[in-house]
Amino acid sequence: MKTALLAALAALMLLAVPAFAAEISRGEYKEQVEPICKTNKEASERFLKGVKKLVRKDKLKQAGTDFSKAANALEKAEKELAAVPQPTADEAKLGKWLKDIKGEVTLMRQIAKAFKSGNKAKGSSLSVKLTHNATTANNLVLVFGFNYCKIDPSKFS
Repeated sequence: MKTALLAALAALMLLAVPAFAAEISRGEYKEQVEPICKTNKEASERFLKGVKKLVRKDKLKQAGTDFSKAANALEKAEKELAAVPQPTADEAKLGKWLKDIKGEVTLMRQIAKAFKSGNKAKGSSLSVKLTHNATTANNLVLVFGFNYCKIDPSKFS
């Protein structure tokens, strides 16, 4: 009886494997991640909308707070993106892209900390680095033709 039950369970597991291992295309991946990115992009634009003006007017604490909020939104999006199944052929590229997004979260937090402490020069310098990293990340995923998953560095530089 035990053997028959174990054999039936093993057979069910073998049938389930192809369902989980089904290959996802770039188009399907894009369809799944764009809504996540759209939500993040809208939040980031709301948080970073006036940040350049705040920095120019030396309202650094508010600029730092806005960067913190944008970093939190991006971190949430990165976690959601990491949970989406990836096309097998693009796993390395997408893994690097997600790593770059994590790096952007870190940079945004560093910028926030610099501005909150009144260090305009350091925050501005890190913003330049963030712009470079965003461009690098965008270049990694050009083949996907993302609309919302492309980071617009002009929002924070």
